[in-house]
Amino acid sequence: MGTASEQVRIRMSDIKVMLDERRKLVDQKATEYRSTRDEWNTRTKEHTVSRNELNAEVRELIQNVREQREIREQMNDLVREKKSIRSEANKKVKAAKSLLDEERREKDTGQKDRRGRKEKKITVHSLRRELSRLESEFEQGRHTGKNEKKVMERMKKLSAEIREKKNAEEGNVDLKEARGELRAAMEEQESAHIEVQSAAKAAQEAHELMLQWNKEVDRQREKAESSHRELRRSKKEADKAHHFYIVALRCLHSIQDMLRAMRGAVTGEDQRESRVEVQDLMSKLMSGDTLSTEELMQLQRFE
Repeated sequence: MGTASEQVRIRMSDIKVMLDERRKLVDQKATEYRSTRDEWNTRTKEHTVSRNELNAEVRELIQNVREQREIREQMNDLVREKKSIRSEANKKVKAAKSLLDEERREKDTGQKDRRGRKEKKITVHSLRRELSRLESEFEQGRHTGKNEKKVMERMKKLSAEIREKKNAEEGNVDLKEARGELRAAMEEQESAHIEVQSAAKAAQEAHELMLQWNKEVDRQREKAESSHRELRRSKKEADKAHHFYIVALRCLHSIQDMLRAMRGAVTGEDQRESRVEVQDLMSKLMSGDTLSTEELMQLQRFE
C-alpha cells in the first residue's frame, strides 16, 4: 500500500482523466450546438426573405383585386346608363311604329267586302309574302295546265301591285318621314343595345378576374403564413440551440478551470491574464449581453 500522498496523487490523476474526457465531450457538444444554431439561423433568414416576398406579392394582388372591383363598378354604372338610353330608344321605336301604322291606316281605302266587313289591309309585305309563296309552289310544279297560266297572271299582278304601292308610299311625304323616323329609332335602339351588351361583358370579365385575383390572394397569403410559421419555428430552434451552446460553454470553462488548478500548467502572469480575459467574457455572457461569434469561439478554445 502506498503512502497517503501517493494515493492522493493517484486519485487526482483519475479525476484529471475523467475531467479531461468530460471536457472533450462538452467541447464536442458545444461545437454541435453552435453548428445547429447557425443552421437554424440560416433557415430563419431564408424564411424571412420568403415571407417578405410573399407578403409583397399579396399586397400587389390585393391592389389588382381593388382595380378590378373599381372597373366592375364603373362598367355596372355604364350598363345602367346604357340601359336607360336603350329604354328611351325602345320608346322612340314604339312611337315611330305607331306613327307609321297611323299613316298607313289613313292611306287605307277602307273598302268592305260583300258582307259589309272591312277588308284585310293589303301591304307591300303581305303582297311580297303571297308572291314568294306562289313562286315557291310554281318551282315545285304544283301548278300545271290551265292553273299554271292563272298563277302566272296572279304573280304578274302581285308584282305590279307591289311596285304601285311602293311608288305610292314613296310619294307620300308623311309616310316616308314616318318610315325614316322608325329606321332612325331602330338604329339608335340597336346601337344602345350593343353598348349595353359591351358594358355588361366588360363588367362580367372584371368580376371574374377579380374572383381569380381573390383566389390567388388567398393562396399566396396561406404561403406567407406558412413561411412565417416556419420562421418562428426556426428562430425558436436557433434560440434553443444557442441556449444549450451557452450552457455547454459554462460547463466547459468550469471543467477547464478545475483542470488548470490540478495541472498547475499555467502560472504567474499568463494565468492571471487568461483568467481575467475568461472572467470578462463570462461576465458579459452571464449579464445577458450578446457575444460575437469570435468571442464565443475564443471562450470555447480556452483551456
